[in-house]
Amino acid sequence: MKKSIDIKKIRRAMEKAQTENRYEHTLGVTYTASALAMCYDYDLRTAQIAGLLHDCAKCIDNTKLIQICEKHNIPINEVERKNPSKLLHAKAGSFIAMESYGITDTDIINAILNHTTGRPNMSLLEKIIFVADYMEPNRMDAPNLSEIRKTAFTDLNKALLMILKDTLTYLQESGAENIDPMTQKTYEYYRAKADSTGKEQNESF
Repeated sequence: MKKSIDIKKIRRAMEKAQTENRYEHTLGVTYTASALAMCYDYDLRTAQIAGLLHDCAKCIDNTKLIQICEKHNIPINEVERKNPSKLLHAKAGSFIAMESYGITDTDIINAILNHTTGRPNMSLLEKIIFVADYMEPNRMDAPNLSEIRKTAFTDLNKALLMILKDTLTYLQESGAENIDPMTQKTYEYYRAKADSTGKEQNESF
């Protein structure tokens, strides 16, 4: 499948479909995902395709995002319906990647689907896209960004947990009722995993 996917064609399509700032973000995520793929010995082309397509539905207006999901029986929770641009674009994007760009690789589809909220027990590609989306070079205002960028190349799970924690803190402090339950579940899963790993290490001494 991946050999038949024309990355240059996807890049040109994203340039047309996205605003200038969103396209720059897309290129930044693709670049960062490629670097993380090299670091963790993951297939570069797959990481690039997922990076290019992760926000393929981001510039679609809210009404149309909801229509796409309803038409194709894609479930929408209450938080997603209130924040379609921030949350629903991932679900719609995973469908568009299959329908419009011929993506059949389940890992790429899941990476697009879960790049905003994460999910428990993510694959390596899902983690790469989630982290790359947060720390790509055009991101300037996220908390602890410098530390996250360093950590991502030595301990991807730790960087993932840092991002989830900072995201939840930001949403809670801004009084958002917009915390998707999956973000909380993902954070709790990786926090428990980190606690378990730390306990095992301590018991080995």
